Amino acid sequence: MSQPHLKFNPNQFKNPNLLVIAGAVLVGILLLSESFVVVNPGQRGIRVTLGAVSHNLLPEGPNLKLPFIQKIQVQSIKQQSQPGTTSAFSSDLQTMQVEYQVLYRLPEKKLVELYQKYQGDPYQNLILPRIEETVKQVSAEYRAEDFVKKREAAKVRVLAELKNSLHGLINIDDFPIKNIDLSDDLEHAIEQKQIKEQEALAKKYELDKARRQAEITIVDAEAEAKAVRIKGDAIKASPEVINLEIAKKWDGKSPTTVVVGKGGSNVLLPLR
Repeated sequence: MSQPHLKFNPNQFKNPNLLVIAGAVLVGILLLSESFVVVNPGQRGIRVTLGAVSHNLLPEGPNLKLPFIQKIQVQSIKQQSQPGTTSAFSSDLQTMQVEYQVLYRLPEKKLVELYQKYQGDPYQNLILPRIEETVKQVSAEYRAEDFVKKREAAKVRVLAELKNSLHGLINIDDFPIKNIDLSDDLEHAIEQKQIKEQEALAKKYELDKARRQAEITIVDAEAEAKAVRIKGDAIKASPEVINLEIAKKWDGKSPTTVVVGKGGSNVLLPLR
């Protein structure tokens, strides 16, 4: 059985009604897509109408806009984190590589001002140049060894200077210094110095211990001498104290010897 032969008829696609409907559908889809914008959680939208910026920010969720006339610039107000490394010089002219992490947020009330006055990424254009300047300024007041030892104090100063220089345009929440890389020679010199300091501290501890022990021995000796002196004074004042001491030490047995004579010619005689 032969199959029917299908012929291609180009005229079937030249129906003007179908072209109009297809065009209308495409325009409708395009207009619909251009009429809505979705602002995600933690973001705000800035409405720009033919170059004019509205100061009323768009909230999270779907928002209407005029197609082809308005555009929406979405900005995040979440805390953001950026790592970085910068070169700095200490007061003793040592080169240091300072590795840091900066935590910042764009204040909601400053979004429009930032968009109008500053072009591009706020971190690259505003924060980063001030970090470079501030770290160099603070590090120049420390010797390299002290900058490493007092990292937390240096971080507090850098953070305060950053906040002051940005005038509230951007909130700097924290500026932890992750690492300070010094030259190999300087790190070796600092390590040797720390070893010597530890040895000196250990020696000082031993000396202090010996001195305390000597002081204890002196106090014990003075206490013993005082006790002997008090006992001697008591015997001189009352000779019966000797008899009392003999009575205390008597074991209940009769003596087997007796001392006779006076002065230095005493003689020990047996009683049995």
